[in-house]
Amino acid sequence: MTTTDKDARHKSAMQKQKVNVDAAIAAADTERGIALLLTGDGKGKSSSAFGMVMRALGYDQKVGVVQFIKGEQLSGEEIYLKEHCPQVDFYQMGTGFTWDTQDRSADMAAARRTWERARPMLEDASFDLVVLDELTYMIAFKYLPEEEIIDAIRQRPPGQSVVVTGRGGGKALQGVMDTVSEVKEIKHAYRAGIKARRGVDY
Repeated sequence: MTTTDKDARHKSAMQKQKVNVDAAIAAADTERGIALLLTGDGKGKSSSAFGMVMRALGYDQKVGVVQFIKGEQLSGEEIYLKEHCPQVDFYQMGTGFTWDTQDRSADMAAARRTWERARPMLEDASFDLVVLDELTYMIAFKYLPEEEIIDAIRQRPPGQSVVVTGRGGGKALQGVMDTVSEVKEIKHAYRAGIKARRGVDY
């Protein structure tokens, strides 16, 4: 096959792809916020959510971020948001990982306090984007009632988007979300004995 033939085939394939893409764009005619769940055992769920935070800030949108579980170890996203994005409503549960605290009652109380900071954001139409980082663990460990979380997501203002991250989450949570993406681990440096790296892992 000549170069000219290859170019012609490529152009024809791209023309067909463009028709399909344009048709899909035209069919999406509903304007509202979306609910997105980033789950799975792979690395990158929170990183993806913070990428969306940066994207929303690029459009001068109002953003709220609530991190469940995290908070004892300083993270790059925390440093950046506090120093450079004071307009972001940012809150951390601050207890660290539940396997470190080993105190169910205290963790449940902290989860409730943190949820009481998150829930008003989900009721406030001025927030364009709300990120609930690691919220799925609160459901999995039964620290917070699943129905309460799902109702809050379902009843949020129509124009507001919400991103939930964390492993699992359950079918009920997945059912209320518009988009569910699973990050699958194929290989991880940690399993080869490589330490977590500042700026990449935290």
